[in-house]
Amino acid sequence: MSGTCAAIGVDLGDRRVGLAGADPTGTIATPLATLERRHPKFWSALEHACVERGCRLLVIGLPRRLDGSEGDAAAAARRFAADAGRRLGLEVTMWDEWLTTAQAERALIDGGVRRMQRKSTVDAVAASLILQSYLDAHSRRPSP
Repeated sequence: MSGTCAAIGVDLGDRRVGLAGADPTGTIATPLATLERRHPKFWSALEHACVERGCRLLVIGLPRRLDGSEGDAAAAARRFAADAGRRLGLEVTMWDEWLTTAQAERALIDGGVRRMQRKSTVDAVAASLILQSYLDAHSRRPSP
């Protein structure tokens, strides 16, 4: 991934969608927002976030079962990815989201974030974990 490639990570849920953004160098992911998926203006809000950040790549979390196989949630994520690519005209890639929501929840609890605040931020934090994993795997750092 080049330093000029702006990316947004997506943690897809039935009710909420967490978003995270990469810094301009494509090194660090940070939580951005949580969108209500069933809100009538969901797609326009997602498009606005992408335009605002100069996004050219969506990294969408791919949920897998504990045995590594894909189930209904993965099929729904793939449908969402195809829809997002059509609607937003962006490159879309799927990335394993192995237990990111649980990791995000644990990090927020450890940080002393109250339950009501966690509910509104956990999806964006999970999106940042997905995006960070993708960025780390695609970095072009020289070998030691």
